[in-house]
Amino acid sequence: MHYYDVLIIGSGAAGLGVALSLSDHASVAVVTKDALATGASLRAQGGIAAVIDQQHDLESHVQDTLIAGAGLCDETVVRFTVYQAKEAIHWLIAQGVQFNKNHDSEFHLTQEGGHRHRRILHVADKTGDAVITSLSSQITKRKNIVTWIEHTAINLLLEDDCCIGVTLFDNDTSEIKSVFSKIIVLATGGASSVYLHASNPDVNSGDGIAMAHRIGADIAQLEFHQFHPTCLFHPKANSFLISEALRGEGAILKLKNGDAFMHRYDARKELASRDIVARAIHTEMKKNSMECVYLDITHLPAEKITSHFPTIFEKCYSLGIDMTKDWIPVVPAAHYTCGGVKTNLQGETNIKNLFAVGEVACTGLHGANRMASNSLLECIVFAASAAQKIQLMLPTISKIGKTRREKSIQHAKLSSEIDNTLQYHTAKLKQCMWEKAGIIKNDRDLQLAKIEIQKIQQIVESLYNQSHVSKALIELRNLACVSRLMVQAAIDRKENIGLYFNTDRIVIIQSIPRPRRF
Repeated sequence: MHYYDVLIIGSGAAGLGVALSLSDHASVAVVTKDALATGASLRAQGGIAAVIDQQHDLESHVQDTLIAGAGLCDETVVRFTVYQAKEAIHWLIAQGVQFNKNHDSEFHLTQEGGHRHRRILHVADKTGDAVITSLSSQITKRKNIVTWIEHTAINLLLEDDCCIGVTLFDNDTSEIKSVFSKIIVLATGGASSVYLHASNPDVNSGDGIAMAHRIGADIAQLEFHQFHPTCLFHPKANSFLISEALRGEGAILKLKNGDAFMHRYDARKELASRDIVARAIHTEMKKNSMECVYLDITHLPAEKITSHFPTIFEKCYSLGIDMTKDWIPVVPAAHYTCGGVKTNLQGETNIKNLFAVGEVACTGLHGANRMASNSLLECIVFAASAAQKIQLMLPTISKIGKTRREKSIQHAKLSSEIDNTLQYHTAKLKQCMWEKAGIIKNDRDLQLAKIEIQKIQQIVESLYNQSHVSKALIELRNLACVSRLMVQAAIDRKENIGLYFNTDRIVIIQSIPRPRRF
């Protein structure tokens, strides 16, 4: 029987952060359903919001976060996160992350939507890649950390109302295994893959949220799903993200005829929060019967564009778009799950010995809308906080799961008929969520989506109960579960606020805090 002190499901910034923080104190296993360096963290371009040298600006970061969250953030959590940011940055540097610096050797800072000041540290336009590469490299050097790659989590295991482990599907052998641990940490990322168009990889299928829900964990605020305003619109782009940092450096959103339009929606124009920019683009596309809008940064010197955004430039150029001369075609895409498994400041859930960190968690930091570049910060801050709590708990937990003996079962590979069924219903689910529960909603569509999702769930559960287990089936089962939770949360939300916009609801504005002057 496989047994560890700490079992972490997911290998993004939050999961790897917990593993590294505990590796000197416990036996740790990291489970990932693909290679170690995969997931949404890897794709993060913009950077990490952090005040590291101007103490008076900490309050500004707090207030900007509260404003972006439309008054639904937990202010205690916001302050905790912002005030831990400097320590988080220094920890990342110690792991090998080399943030960009100016000629005077000070950190080069960028600005994104919702931020009143430049406070975002970055590694060119591939910060997430730099973070995950550094953390993954450190993981391989730690003797106390075991990695289970190509293993997809199926269900969490309970014993006496305590989480004691997880069943895993071996993607290569189709074998089901049970792994036990004193502490289980969910770090599985969000659920953007419920939508047809998403900036995240397909592995973000809401696994942790669905598994936690099935054992009774509290789930909160799933109606707040963030759509990134600017995903590259091209048939070969593979949902490539165009960083908000471009707009921070002066890029302008335009219609096909060259008209700028953001001034009609918000005084901050292109630097308005993501919910406002995404809805503005969606509205303009619909009003003008356009497939996309355009992002124009050609007024900046070519050298500055290529040096500040080398990854984006290379990707666009490979598709025939020279962003030093051409406008970039962009559309909104599902990007970030602001809700999730409800936790406290230490990442604890309401299920004993079950933690959640990163995008899978609902800490209270983001409220009704995540502010740009607060997500990687949340990952590192809460990874450290959870690790501290876990380290204190481990000596008090006796070895559990001794009575559980889950027989390993070798399953036959899926027939092409079942495989085609899964592909069909996965596509159908994504289309349903995009059309009926996307950027702008209405009550009729939400009710229709609920009915359609329930039908898909019935089909999926029938296949699952017949032991037709596969990675595709596990992911569709979780996608359907989270979709139903998201749609129900959207039905239950009675006012428009932050990311949530329903044409049958009223707009609530009085709860949004006013920015303080500094």
